[in-house]
Amino acid sequence: MGMHCGHDMSEMANQDHFQAVGGAGQGAPTAQGAAPVRQAAPTIGNGNATQPIGVVLEIAGSSSFVALDLERLNECAEDADPSIALAGQVGSQIKIRVGGGWLLASVRTQKKDGRNNVGIIAGIDFLGEGEEEKLTGRIHSFRRGVTRYPIPGSLIYPATNADLRQIYASDGRTSIQIGTVFPTNDIRAGLYIDAMLGKHFALLGSTGTGKSTSAALILHRICEAAPHGHIVMIDPHGEYSAAFRSNGMLLDVSNLQMPYWLMNFEEHCEVFLTSTGNDRQEDADILAKCLLQARSKNRLAESLGKITVDAPIPYLLSDLTNIIQLEMGKLDKASSSAPFQRIKGKIDELKADPRYQFMFSGMLVGDTMAEFISKIFRMPSDGKPISIIDVSGVPSDVTSTVVAVLSRLVFDFAIWSRDERGRPILLICEEAHRYVPNEKNADGSSVGRILSRIAKEGRKYGISLGLITQRPSDLAEGVLSQCGTIISMRLNNDRDQNFVKAAMPEGARGFLDAIPALRNRECIICGEGVSIPVRVSFDDLEEIRRPASEDPSFIELWNDSGHGDEDAVHRTVARWRAQGR
Repeated sequence: MGMHCGHDMSEMANQDHFQAVGGAGQGAPTAQGAAPVRQAAPTIGNGNATQPIGVVLEIAGSSSFVALDLERLNECAEDADPSIALAGQVGSQIKIRVGGGWLLASVRTQKKDGRNNVGIIAGIDFLGEGEEEKLTGRIHSFRRGVTRYPIPGSLIYPATNADLRQIYASDGRTSIQIGTVFPTNDIRAGLYIDAMLGKHFALLGSTGTGKSTSAALILHRICEAAPHGHIVMIDPHGEYSAAFRSNGMLLDVSNLQMPYWLMNFEEHCEVFLTSTGNDRQEDADILAKCLLQARSKNRLAESLGKITVDAPIPYLLSDLTNIIQLEMGKLDKASSSAPFQRIKGKIDELKADPRYQFMFSGMLVGDTMAEFISKIFRMPSDGKPISIIDVSGVPSDVTSTVVAVLSRLVFDFAIWSRDERGRPILLICEEAHRYVPNEKNADGSSVGRILSRIAKEGRKYGISLGLITQRPSDLAEGVLSQCGTIISMRLNNDRDQNFVKAAMPEGARGFLDAIPALRNRECIICGEGVSIPVRVSFDDLEEIRRPASEDPSFIELWNDSGHGDEDAVHRTVARWRAQGR
Protein backbone atom coordinates (compact mmCIF):
# COMPACT_ATOMS: atom_id res chain seq x y z
CA MET A 1 0.00 0.00 0.00
CA GLY A 2 1.53 3.33 -1.03
CA MET A 3 1.69 6.35 1.27
CA HIS A 4 -1.00 8.17 -0.81
CA CYS A 5 -3.40 5.37 0.00
CA GLY A 6 -2.12 5.56 3.57
CA HIS A 7 -3.16 9.24 3.81
CA ASP A 8 -6.67 8.44 2.56
CA MET A 9 -6.96 5.70 5.13
CA SER A 10 -5.58 7.98 7.80
CA GLU A 11 -8.28 10.51 7.03
CA MET A 12 -11.11 7.98 7.29
CA ALA A 13 -9.60 6.13 10.22
CA ASN A 14 -8.76 9.33 12.09
CA GLN A 15 -12.32 10.66 11.68
CA ASP A 16 -13.84 7.50 13.13
CA HIS A 17 -11.21 7.32 15.77
CA PHE A 18 -11.36 10.94 16.89
CA GLN A 19 -15.15 10.65 17.26
CA ALA A 20 -14.64 7.46 19.24
CA VAL A 21 -12.36 9.24 21.71
CA GLY A 22 -14.51 12.38 21.85
CA GLY A 23 -12.21 14.37 19.55
CA ALA A 24 -13.14 17.49 17.63
CA GLY A 25 -13.09 15.75 14.21
CA GLN A 26 -11.46 16.95 11.01
CA GLY A 27 -12.49 20.57 11.28
CA ALA A 28 -11.06 21.14 14.74
CA PRO A 29 -9.79 24.73 14.86
CA THR A 30 -6.33 23.87 16.18
CA ALA A 31 -3.32 25.85 15.09
CA GLN A 32 -0.61 23.70 13.54
CA GLY A 33 1.49 22.14 16.25
CA ALA A 34 -0.46 23.93 19.02
CA ALA A 35 -2.32 22.20 21.85
CA PRO A 36 -5.94 21.30 21.05
CA VAL A 37 -8.63 23.83 21.96
CA ARG A 38 -10.66 21.45 24.09
CA GLN A 39 -9.48 20.80 27.62
CA ALA A 40 -7.64 17.56 28.35
CA ALA A 41 -10.03 15.15 30.02
CA PRO A 42 -9.20 14.64 33.68
CA THR A 43 -7.58 11.25 34.27
CA ILE A 44 -9.85 9.08 36.38
CA GLY A 45 -8.20 5.85 37.47
CA ASN A 46 -6.23 5.00 34.37
CA GLY A 47 -8.53 6.63 31.79
CA ASN A 48 -5.77 7.42 29.31
CA ALA A 49 -4.66 3.81 29.25
CA THR A 50 -8.09 2.56 28.19
CA GLN A 51 -8.66 5.13 25.45
CA PRO A 52 -7.00 4.73 22.04
CA ILE A 53 -4.46 7.25 20.76
CA GLY A 54 -4.49 6.28 17.08
CA VAL A 55 -4.99 3.65 14.39
CA VAL A 56 -2.84 1.37 12.26
CA LEU A 57 -2.45 2.63 8.67
CA GLU A 58 -0.07 0.33 6.90
CA ILE A 59 1.64 -2.94 7.82
CA ALA A 60 5.01 -3.96 6.42
CA GLY A 61 7.37 -6.59 7.80
CA SER A 62 10.01 -4.39 9.37
CA SER A 63 8.48 -0.90 9.47
CA SER A 64 4.77 -0.12 9.62
CA PHE A 65 2.89 3.19 9.80
CA VAL A 66 0.24 4.40 12.23
CA ALA A 67 -1.84 7.58 12.55
CA LEU A 68 -1.78 9.24 15.99
CA ASP A 69 -4.15 11.89 17.35
CA LEU A 70 -2.23 14.95 18.55
CA GLU A 71 -5.00 15.89 21.01
CA ARG A 72 -4.88 12.47 22.63
CA LEU A 73 -1.07 12.65 22.84
CA ASN A 74 -1.35 16.00 24.62
CA GLU A 75 -3.87 14.51 27.06
CA CYS A 76 -1.56 11.57 27.72
CA ALA A 77 1.40 13.93 28.29
CA GLU A 78 -0.37 15.15 31.47
CA ASP A 79 -0.70 11.60 32.86
CA ALA A 80 0.98 10.69 36.14
CA ASP A 81 2.17 7.37 34.65
CA PRO A 82 5.54 8.21 32.99
CA SER A 83 5.06 5.54 30.29
CA ILE A 84 1.65 6.94 29.28
CA ALA A 85 3.04 10.49 29.43
CA LEU A 86 5.55 9.59 26.69
CA ALA A 87 2.95 7.74 24.58
CA GLY A 88 3.44 8.22 20.86
CA GLN A 89 6.78 10.01 21.21
CA VAL A 90 9.84 8.68 19.38
CA GLY A 91 11.35 5.84 21.44
CA SER A 92 8.12 5.18 23.41
CA GLN A 93 6.11 1.95 23.43
CA ILE A 94 2.54 1.50 22.20
CA LYS A 95 0.29 -1.56 22.12
CA ILE A 96 -2.16 -2.89 19.55
CA ARG A 97 -4.83 -5.50 20.24
CA VAL A 98 -4.53 -8.59 18.04
CA GLY A 99 -6.96 -11.45 18.69
CA GLY A 100 -6.93 -12.25 22.40
CA GLY A 101 -3.61 -10.60 23.11
CA TRP A 102 -1.50 -7.48 22.65
CA LEU A 103 1.23 -6.62 20.20
CA LEU A 104 3.90 -4.25 21.46
CA ALA A 105 5.68 -1.77 19.20
CA SER A 106 8.23 1.00 19.54
CA VAL A 107 7.71 4.39 17.84
CA ARG A 108 10.57 5.09 15.46
CA THR A 109 9.66 8.26 13.53
CA GLN A 110 7.00 10.98 13.57
CA LYS A 111 5.81 13.42 10.91
CA LYS A 112 2.81 15.70 10.55
CA ASP A 113 -0.09 14.36 8.53
CA GLY A 114 -0.34 16.83 5.62
CA ARG A 115 -4.14 16.49 5.35
CA ASN A 116 -5.07 16.68 8.97
CA ASN A 117 -4.29 19.33 11.58
CA VAL A 118 -4.50 16.96 14.54
CA GLY A 119 -2.93 13.92 12.90
CA ILE A 120 0.60 12.53 13.10
CA ILE A 121 1.96 9.73 10.93
CA ALA A 122 4.43 7.58 12.88
CA GLY A 123 6.69 4.71 11.82
CA ILE A 124 6.79 1.82 14.29
CA ASP A 125 8.89 -1.33 14.87
CA PHE A 126 7.23 -4.40 16.35
CA LEU A 127 8.88 -5.71 19.53
CA GLY A 128 6.84 -8.75 20.54
CA GLU A 129 3.51 -10.05 21.77
CA GLY A 130 1.86 -11.13 24.99
CA GLU A 131 -1.39 -12.73 26.16
CA GLU A 132 -4.07 -10.76 28.01
CA GLU A 133 -5.31 -11.87 31.41
CA LYS A 134 -9.11 -11.74 31.04
CA LEU A 135 -9.99 -10.56 34.56
CA THR A 136 -7.34 -7.89 35.05
CA GLY A 137 -6.47 -7.00 31.45
CA ARG A 138 -2.76 -7.41 32.28
CA ILE A 139 -0.24 -8.59 29.71
CA HIS A 140 1.55 -11.85 30.53
CA SER A 141 3.70 -14.50 28.77
CA PHE A 142 5.45 -11.82 26.72
CA ARG A 143 7.78 -13.10 23.97
CA ARG A 144 9.91 -11.53 21.27
CA GLY A 145 8.77 -11.66 17.65
CA VAL A 146 5.38 -11.48 15.94
CA THR A 147 3.19 -14.42 14.90
CA ARG A 148 0.12 -12.40 13.91
CA TYR A 149 0.19 -8.87 12.52
CA PRO A 150 -2.64 -6.37 13.14
CA ILE A 151 -4.84 -5.23 10.28
CA PRO A 152 -5.01 -1.59 9.14
CA GLY A 153 -7.63 0.23 11.19
CA SER A 154 -6.70 -1.56 14.45
CA LEU A 155 -6.73 0.83 17.42
CA ILE A 156 -3.54 1.80 19.22
CA TYR A 157 -3.23 2.34 22.97
CA PRO A 158 -0.42 3.71 25.16
CA ALA A 159 1.68 1.11 26.99
CA THR A 160 1.44 1.65 30.76
CA ASN A 161 3.99 1.19 33.51
CA ALA A 162 2.18 -2.02 34.50
CA ASP A 163 2.50 -3.30 30.91
CA LEU A 164 6.21 -2.52 30.83
CA ARG A 165 6.68 -4.22 34.19
CA GLN A 166 5.25 -7.45 32.73
CA ILE A 167 7.24 -7.12 29.52
CA TYR A 168 10.59 -6.50 31.20
CA ALA A 169 9.95 -8.97 34.05
CA SER A 170 12.50 -11.76 34.21
CA ASP A 171 11.33 -14.98 32.63
CA GLY A 172 12.95 -17.06 35.36
CA ARG A 173 16.45 -17.25 33.87
CA THR A 174 19.36 -16.09 36.05
CA SER A 175 19.72 -12.36 35.61
CA ILE A 176 21.62 -9.44 37.13
CA GLN A 177 19.97 -6.08 37.85
CA ILE A 178 21.87 -3.15 36.38
CA GLY A 179 19.47 -0.20 36.35
CA THR A 180 15.95 1.02 35.62
CA VAL A 181 13.97 0.89 32.39
CA PHE A 182 13.47 4.28 30.72
CA PRO A 183 11.11 6.19 31.20
CA THR A 184 10.09 4.56 34.50
CA ASN A 185 11.94 5.00 37.78
CA ASP A 186 10.97 1.73 39.42
CA ILE A 187 11.00 -1.04 36.78
CA ARG A 188 14.29 -2.89 37.13
CA ALA A 189 16.33 -3.76 34.06
CA GLY A 190 18.07 -7.10 34.10
CA LEU A 191 20.59 -8.87 31.88
CA TYR A 192 20.29 -12.64 31.37
CA ILE A 193 23.80 -13.69 32.31
CA ASP A 194 24.02 -17.03 30.48
CA ALA A 195 22.58 -15.66 27.24
CA MET A 196 24.78 -12.57 27.40
CA LEU A 197 28.02 -14.40 28.13
CA GLY A 198 27.22 -17.40 25.92
CA LYS A 199 27.25 -15.28 22.76
CA HIS A 200 29.77 -12.55 23.71
CA PHE A 201 28.89 -8.91 24.37
CA ALA A 202 30.10 -5.42 23.50
CA LEU A 203 29.87 -2.23 25.56
CA LEU A 204 30.16 0.85 23.35
CA GLY A 205 30.16 4.55 24.14
CA SER A 206 32.07 7.75 23.43
CA THR A 207 34.57 9.07 25.96
CA GLY A 208 32.91 10.70 28.96
CA THR A 209 29.59 8.82 28.76
CA GLY A 210 30.30 6.73 31.88
CA LYS A 211 31.51 3.64 29.99
CA SER A 212 34.15 2.55 32.52
CA THR A 213 31.79 2.96 35.48
CA SER A 214 29.09 1.00 33.65
CA ALA A 215 31.58 -1.77 32.80
CA ALA A 216 32.61 -1.90 36.49
CA LEU A 217 28.93 -2.04 37.53
CA ILE A 218 28.18 -4.99 35.19
CA LEU A 219 31.32 -6.85 36.33
CA HIS A 220 30.56 -6.23 40.02
CA ARG A 221 27.06 -7.65 39.49
CA ILE A 222 28.50 -10.72 37.71
CA CYS A 223 31.02 -11.23 40.56
CA GLU A 224 28.18 -11.03 43.11
CA ALA A 225 26.12 -13.57 41.14
CA ALA A 226 29.11 -15.91 40.67
CA PRO A 227 31.73 -15.45 43.41
CA HIS A 228 33.60 -18.51 42.07
CA GLY A 229 33.74 -17.24 38.49
CA HIS A 230 36.78 -16.90 36.24
CA ILE A 231 37.06 -13.42 34.72
CA VAL A 232 40.19 -11.96 33.13
CA MET A 233 40.19 -8.25 32.35
CA ILE A 234 42.86 -6.57 30.25
CA ASP A 235 43.05 -2.97 31.45
CA PRO A 236 45.28 -0.75 29.25
CA HIS A 237 45.02 2.40 31.42
CA GLY A 238 45.20 0.99 34.93
CA GLU A 239 41.82 2.49 35.87
CA TYR A 240 39.99 -0.63 37.09
CA SER A 241 42.36 -1.58 39.92
CA ALA A 242 40.66 0.97 42.19
CA ALA A 243 37.24 -0.58 41.52
CA PHE A 244 38.11 -4.22 42.29
CA ARG A 245 40.42 -3.97 45.30
CA SER A 246 38.04 -6.00 47.48
CA ASN A 247 36.97 -8.70 45.04
CA GLY A 248 39.71 -8.89 42.43
CA MET A 249 43.34 -9.95 41.97
CA LEU A 250 45.30 -6.95 40.73
CA LEU A 251 48.25 -7.75 38.46
CA ASP A 252 50.66 -5.30 36.86
CA VAL A 253 54.33 -5.28 35.86
CA SER A 254 55.36 -5.51 39.52
CA ASN A 255 53.67 -8.88 40.16
CA LEU A 256 52.52 -10.32 36.81
CA GLN A 257 55.70 -12.38 36.26
CA MET A 258 54.68 -13.78 32.90
CA PRO A 259 57.35 -16.25 31.71
CA TYR A 260 58.75 -15.46 28.24
CA TRP A 261 58.75 -19.14 27.26
CA LEU A 262 54.93 -19.19 27.29
CA MET A 263 55.03 -17.30 23.98
CA ASN A 264 54.46 -19.36 20.85
CA PHE A 265 56.69 -19.00 17.78
CA GLU A 266 54.63 -16.20 16.20
CA GLU A 267 54.82 -14.15 19.42
CA HIS A 268 58.56 -14.82 19.71
CA CYS A 269 58.97 -13.39 16.19
CA GLU A 270 57.07 -10.23 17.17
CA VAL A 271 59.39 -9.59 20.10
CA PHE A 272 62.79 -10.90 18.90
CA LEU A 273 62.79 -9.95 15.20
CA THR A 274 63.44 -6.39 14.11
CA SER A 275 63.80 -6.86 10.34
CA THR A 276 61.19 -6.49 7.60
CA GLY A 277 60.65 -7.78 4.07
CA ASN A 278 62.72 -10.75 2.84
CA ASP A 279 65.15 -10.47 5.74
CA ARG A 280 62.33 -11.22 8.20
CA GLN A 281 61.63 -14.65 6.71
CA GLU A 282 65.34 -15.52 6.87
CA ASP A 283 65.51 -14.37 10.52
CA ALA A 284 62.34 -16.34 11.36
CA ASP A 285 63.82 -19.56 9.93
CA ILE A 286 66.95 -19.12 12.04
CA LEU A 287 64.95 -18.32 15.18
CA ALA A 288 62.68 -21.36 14.66
CA LYS A 289 65.64 -23.71 14.39
CA CYS A 290 67.50 -22.29 17.41
CA LEU A 291 64.36 -21.96 19.59
CA LEU A 292 63.44 -25.60 18.99
CA GLN A 293 66.94 -26.66 20.05
CA ALA A 294 66.75 -24.49 23.20
CA ARG A 295 63.35 -25.94 24.19
CA SER A 296 64.61 -29.48 23.50
CA LYS A 297 67.33 -29.09 26.18
CA ASN A 298 64.68 -29.11 28.94
CA ARG A 299 64.05 -32.42 30.77
CA LEU A 300 60.36 -32.01 30.00
CA ALA A 301 61.12 -32.15 26.28
CA GLU A 302 63.08 -35.37 26.74
CA SER A 303 60.12 -37.04 28.47
CA LEU A 304 57.75 -35.88 25.69
CA GLY A 305 59.88 -37.10 22.82
CA LYS A 306 59.24 -34.91 19.78
CA ILE A 307 58.16 -31.33 20.52
CA THR A 308 57.19 -28.36 18.37
CA VAL A 309 58.57 -24.84 18.41
CA ASP A 310 55.20 -23.63 19.83
CA ALA A 311 55.16 -25.99 22.84
CA PRO A 312 55.16 -24.00 26.13
CA ILE A 313 58.33 -25.67 27.46
CA PRO A 314 60.77 -23.61 29.55
CA TYR A 315 64.18 -22.77 28.11
CA LEU A 316 67.05 -20.49 29.18
CA LEU A 317 67.56 -17.27 27.24
CA SER A 318 71.30 -17.84 27.62
CA ASP A 319 70.87 -21.29 25.98
CA LEU A 320 69.10 -19.62 23.05
CA THR A 321 71.82 -17.00 22.54
CA ASN A 322 74.57 -19.70 22.86
CA ILE A 323 72.83 -21.86 20.22
CA ILE A 324 72.56 -18.81 17.92
CA GLN A 325 76.30 -18.19 18.46
CA LEU A 326 77.11 -21.85 17.64
CA GLU A 327 74.97 -21.81 14.48
CA MET A 328 76.75 -18.62 13.43
CA GLY A 329 80.09 -20.38 13.91
CA LYS A 330 79.03 -23.13 11.49
CA LEU A 331 78.52 -20.66 8.63
CA ASP A 332 80.75 -20.89 5.56
CA LYS A 333 82.62 -17.83 4.39
CA ALA A 334 80.01 -16.71 1.84
CA SER A 335 77.05 -16.63 4.24
CA SER A 336 76.21 -13.49 6.15
CA SER A 337 76.19 -13.51 9.95
CA ALA A 338 74.00 -10.38 10.08
CA PRO A 339 70.66 -12.20 10.82
CA PHE A 340 72.26 -14.08 13.75
CA GLN A 341 73.76 -10.85 15.10
CA ARG A 342 70.39 -9.08 14.80
CA ILE A 343 68.47 -11.73 16.79
CA LYS A 344 71.19 -12.16 19.43
CA GLY A 345 71.51 -8.37 19.86
CA LYS A 346 67.75 -8.00 20.40
CA ILE A 347 67.61 -10.82 22.99
CA ASP A 348 70.58 -9.37 24.91
CA GLU A 349 68.90 -5.95 24.82
CA LEU A 350 65.64 -7.35 26.30
CA LYS A 351 67.53 -9.22 29.05
CA ALA A 352 69.40 -6.09 30.08
CA ASP A 353 66.44 -3.66 30.00
CA PRO A 354 64.82 -3.39 33.47
CA ARG A 355 61.39 -2.51 31.95
CA TYR A 356 61.12 -6.05 30.55
CA GLN A 357 61.95 -7.82 33.82
CA PHE A 358 58.28 -8.77 34.38
CA MET A 359 58.66 -11.12 31.41
CA PHE A 360 62.32 -11.66 30.50
CA SER A 361 63.79 -12.12 33.94
CA GLY A 362 66.21 -15.00 34.61
CA MET A 363 64.01 -15.83 37.63
CA LEU A 364 61.15 -16.94 35.36
CA VAL A 365 62.82 -20.02 33.97
CA GLY A 366 61.17 -22.54 36.32
CA ASP A 367 58.15 -24.55 35.17
CA THR A 368 55.51 -22.29 36.72
CA MET A 369 52.90 -22.64 33.97
CA ALA A 370 50.22 -24.26 36.16
CA GLU A 371 50.71 -21.67 38.95
CA PHE A 372 50.62 -18.77 36.45
CA ILE A 373 47.38 -20.03 34.85
CA SER A 374 45.77 -20.63 38.27
CA LYS A 375 46.68 -17.07 39.27
CA ILE A 376 45.36 -15.25 36.20
CA PHE A 377 42.28 -17.45 35.64
CA ARG A 378 41.34 -17.41 39.35
CA MET A 379 41.33 -21.18 39.84
CA PRO A 380 40.47 -21.40 42.71
CA SER A 381 38.98 -17.92 42.98
CA ASP A 382 39.27 -17.49 46.81
CA GLY A 383 36.41 -14.97 46.72
CA LYS A 384 38.22 -12.90 44.06
CA PRO A 385 36.73 -14.09 40.77
CA ILE A 386 38.22 -11.36 38.60
CA SER A 387 41.86 -10.72 37.70
CA ILE A 388 42.59 -7.18 36.51
CA ILE A 389 45.72 -7.22 34.34
CA ASP A 390 46.98 -3.65 34.18
CA VAL A 391 49.20 -3.40 31.08
CA SER A 392 49.70 0.37 31.35
CA GLY A 393 53.24 -0.15 32.68
CA VAL A 394 54.22 -2.62 29.94
CA PRO A 395 56.57 -1.08 27.32
CA SER A 396 54.47 -0.13 24.31
CA ASP A 397 56.41 -2.25 21.80
CA VAL A 398 55.44 -5.49 23.58
CA THR A 399 51.97 -4.51 24.91
CA SER A 400 50.10 -6.15 22.06
CA THR A 401 52.23 -9.31 22.39
CA VAL A 402 51.51 -9.53 26.13
CA VAL A 403 47.76 -9.19 25.42
CA ALA A 404 48.11 -11.81 22.66
CA VAL A 405 49.79 -14.28 25.04
CA LEU A 406 47.14 -13.79 27.74
CA SER A 407 44.28 -14.14 25.20
CA ARG A 408 45.85 -17.20 23.60
CA LEU A 409 46.36 -18.83 27.00
CA VAL A 410 42.60 -18.44 27.59
CA PHE A 411 41.86 -20.05 24.22
CA ASP A 412 44.41 -22.88 24.46
CA PHE A 413 43.42 -23.64 28.06
CA ALA A 414 39.78 -23.96 26.96
CA ILE A 415 40.71 -26.30 24.10
CA TRP A 416 42.95 -28.57 26.18
CA SER A 417 40.56 -28.69 29.16
CA ARG A 418 37.58 -30.01 27.18
CA ASP A 419 37.78 -33.36 28.98
CA GLU A 420 37.54 -31.63 32.37
CA ARG A 421 34.36 -30.37 34.01
CA GLY A 422 33.47 -27.13 32.24
CA ARG A 423 35.17 -24.01 33.58
CA PRO A 424 34.08 -21.18 31.31
CA ILE A 425 36.25 -18.05 31.29
CA LEU A 426 35.13 -14.49 30.58
CA LEU A 427 37.79 -12.37 28.85
CA ILE A 428 37.13 -8.61 28.97
CA CYS A 429 39.11 -6.43 26.59
CA GLU A 430 39.00 -2.67 27.25
CA GLU A 431 39.95 -0.35 24.35
CA ALA A 432 39.23 -3.31 22.04
CA HIS A 433 39.72 -1.26 18.86
CA ARG A 434 43.45 -1.19 19.68
CA TYR A 435 43.75 -4.95 19.65
CA VAL A 436 41.24 -6.03 16.98
CA PRO A 437 41.48 -3.15 14.50
CA ASN A 438 39.79 -3.08 11.09
CA GLU A 439 41.82 -3.71 7.93
CA LYS A 440 42.67 -0.04 7.51
CA ASN A 441 44.44 0.09 10.89
CA ALA A 442 45.64 -3.52 11.00
CA ASP A 443 49.32 -4.10 11.64
CA GLY A 444 49.26 -7.88 11.26
CA SER A 445 49.84 -8.48 14.98
CA SER A 446 48.97 -11.83 16.54
CA VAL A 447 46.62 -10.25 19.11
CA GLY A 448 44.09 -9.30 16.41
CA ARG A 449 44.11 -12.83 15.02
CA ILE A 450 43.63 -14.57 18.38
CA LEU A 451 40.85 -12.22 19.56
CA SER A 452 39.05 -12.58 16.20
CA ARG A 453 39.34 -16.34 16.57
CA ILE A 454 37.93 -16.21 20.12
CA ALA A 455 35.03 -14.07 18.79
CA LYS A 456 34.26 -16.66 16.11
CA GLU A 457 34.93 -19.95 17.94
CA GLY A 458 35.24 -19.13 21.63
CA ARG A 459 31.69 -19.99 22.70
CA LYS A 460 32.11 -23.61 21.52
CA TYR A 461 34.87 -23.96 24.11
CA GLY A 462 33.24 -22.00 26.91
CA ILE A 463 35.03 -18.67 26.41
CA SER A 464 33.03 -15.47 26.56
CA LEU A 465 34.45 -12.29 25.11
CA GLY A 466 33.48 -8.83 26.37
CA LEU A 467 34.65 -5.96 24.18
CA ILE A 468 34.63 -2.39 25.49
CA THR A 469 35.38 0.37 23.01
CA GLN A 470 34.67 4.01 22.18
CA ARG A 471 35.30 3.53 18.44
CA PRO A 472 33.21 0.59 17.17
CA SER A 473 33.87 1.68 13.57
CA ASP A 474 37.59 0.98 14.13
CA LEU A 475 36.89 -2.63 15.19
CA ALA A 476 37.53 -5.51 12.78
CA GLU A 477 34.49 -6.08 10.55
CA GLY A 478 33.17 -9.41 11.79
CA VAL A 479 33.91 -9.01 15.48
CA LEU A 480 31.00 -6.76 16.47
CA SER A 481 28.50 -8.94 14.59
CA GLN A 482 29.75 -11.92 16.65
CA CYS A 483 28.59 -10.15 19.82
CA GLY A 484 25.12 -11.43 20.69
CA THR A 485 24.40 -8.59 23.12
CA ILE A 486 25.23 -4.96 22.35
CA ILE A 487 25.12 -2.36 25.12
CA SER A 488 25.39 1.02 23.44
CA MET A 489 25.84 4.25 25.35
CA ARG A 490 25.93 7.63 23.60
CA LEU A 491 28.03 7.66 20.43
CA ASN A 492 28.86 11.12 19.10
CA ASN A 493 30.42 10.06 15.83
CA ASP A 494 28.26 9.40 12.75
CA ARG A 495 30.42 6.56 11.48
CA ASP A 496 30.23 4.79 14.84
CA GLN A 497 26.44 5.19 15.00
CA ASN A 498 25.99 3.70 11.52
CA PHE A 499 28.38 0.85 12.30
CA VAL A 500 26.40 -0.12 15.40
CA LYS A 501 23.08 0.11 13.55
CA ALA A 502 24.40 -2.27 10.92
CA ALA A 503 25.30 -4.81 13.62
CA MET A 504 21.92 -4.59 15.41
CA PRO A 505 18.85 -6.69 14.66
CA GLU A 506 16.15 -5.00 12.55
CA GLY A 507 13.61 -4.57 15.37
CA ALA A 508 16.05 -2.55 17.46
CA ARG A 509 16.74 0.10 14.82
CA GLY A 510 14.12 2.47 16.26
CA PHE A 511 15.87 2.41 19.63
CA LEU A 512 19.17 3.12 17.93
CA ASP A 513 17.97 6.45 16.60
CA ALA A 514 18.13 7.54 20.25
CA ILE A 515 21.86 6.74 20.60
CA PRO A 516 23.05 10.34 19.94
CA ALA A 517 20.45 11.64 22.43
CA LEU A 518 21.27 9.37 25.37
CA ARG A 519 22.24 11.02 28.64
CA ASN A 520 25.38 10.02 30.53
CA ARG A 521 25.10 6.59 32.19
CA GLU A 522 22.17 5.65 29.94
CA CYS A 523 22.31 2.92 27.34
CA ILE A 524 20.34 0.90 24.85
CA ILE A 525 20.66 -2.86 25.20
CA CYS A 526 19.58 -5.29 22.55
CA GLY A 527 20.30 -8.86 21.62
CA GLU A 528 20.47 -12.12 23.57
CA GLY A 529 20.94 -10.62 27.03
CA VAL A 530 17.49 -8.97 27.12
CA SER A 531 14.04 -10.20 26.13
CA ILE A 532 13.39 -7.13 23.93
CA PRO A 533 15.50 -4.02 23.17
CA VAL A 534 15.45 -1.70 26.17
CA ARG A 535 16.71 1.76 27.15
CA VAL A 536 18.25 1.66 30.61
CA SER A 537 19.50 4.19 33.16
CA PHE A 538 22.39 2.53 34.99
CA ASP A 539 22.40 2.26 38.78
CA ASP A 540 24.78 4.46 40.76
CA LEU A 541 27.92 2.69 41.88
CA GLU A 542 29.41 3.39 45.31
CA GLU A 543 32.53 5.56 45.21
CA ILE A 544 34.80 2.75 46.41
CA ARG A 545 33.76 0.45 43.54
CA ARG A 546 34.21 2.96 40.74
CA PRO A 547 37.19 2.92 38.38
CA ALA A 548 39.71 5.76 38.54
CA SER A 549 38.44 7.35 35.34
CA GLU A 550 36.84 10.56 36.61
CA ASP A 551 37.58 13.59 34.46
CA PRO A 552 39.85 16.02 36.37
CA SER A 553 38.57 19.50 37.17
CA PHE A 554 41.22 21.71 35.63
CA ILE A 555 40.18 24.91 37.39
CA GLU A 556 40.02 23.29 40.84
CA LEU A 557 43.36 21.53 40.45
CA TRP A 558 45.10 24.57 38.95
CA ASN A 559 43.81 26.84 41.71
CA ASP A 560 44.75 24.30 44.34
CA SER A 561 48.30 23.72 43.17
CA GLY A 562 51.35 25.85 43.67
CA HIS A 563 52.37 24.31 46.99
CA GLY A 564 54.99 21.60 46.74
CA ASP A 565 55.09 21.61 42.92
CA GLU A 566 58.89 21.46 42.86
CA ASP A 567 58.97 18.39 45.12
CA ALA A 568 56.33 16.70 42.97
CA VAL A 569 58.45 17.26 39.86
CA HIS A 570 61.55 15.77 41.58
CA ARG A 571 59.59 12.70 42.76
CA THR A 572 58.11 12.23 39.28
CA VAL A 573 61.55 12.43 37.64
CA ALA A 574 62.90 9.86 40.10
CA ARG A 575 60.06 7.43 39.26
CA TRP A 576 60.52 8.14 35.53
CA ARG A 577 64.20 7.23 35.72
CA ALA A 578 63.53 4.10 37.74
CA GLN A 579 60.88 3.10 35.15
CA GLY A 580 58.34 2.20 37.80
CA ARG A 581 60.69 0.02 39.90
